[in-house]
Amino acid sequence: MSCGSKGSWAFALAAAVTLFLLDAVGFAHAKNFEDVRCKCICPPYRNITGHIYNRNVSQKDCNCLHVVEPMPVPGHDVEAYCLLCECKYEERSSNTIKVTIIIYLSVVGALLLYMLFLLLVDPLIRKHDPYTQPLHNEEDAEEMRPQVDNAAARGNTVLERVEGAQQRWKKQVQEQRKTVFDRHKMLS
Repeated sequence: MSCGSKGSWAFALAAAVTLFLLDAVGFAHAKNFEDVRCKCICPPYRNITGHIYNRNVSQKDCNCLHVVEPMPVPGHDVEAYCLLCECKYEERSSNTIKVTIIIYLSVVGALLLYMLFLLLVDPLIRKHDPYTQPLHNEEDAEEMRPQVDNAAARGNTVLERVEGAQQRWKKQVQEQRKTVFDRHKMLS
């Protein structure tokens, strides 16, 4: 890594830590009004359609009288109307939601960067495969293939082992193709 890219990574890390600390300080003061609410679901009543009411009130004030404003019924029907309404106090942690989304996006971003890295580096790692030739030259290719010593075929690195497995698989595919085309020629 160059000195400039190390500096940009350090700056990005410092910015992320700063944002996290500022968010934690904001969370320590008090809950946001969006984090708590009282939700009252009132069904249709006489000639009044059903309605859902939301209001930011404390848990002890979470009832129809404090949440339903304006009251759609006259004074003497308020108690009957409120008995039909179902009020629930809801609480959520927006900071937990934010952290979860940040982690999710970070993982997706890391995977995308890794994919981009592999797309850029893969052509540099792969060597031209002399075994890959057109199908009509398979008989010639079989004679020209060098035999690989088993001791040399075993690689010490993961990349060498993967390439060895890939070569064995390609050899099996070539043999299968040759068998299929030989049978096709015999049947023709």
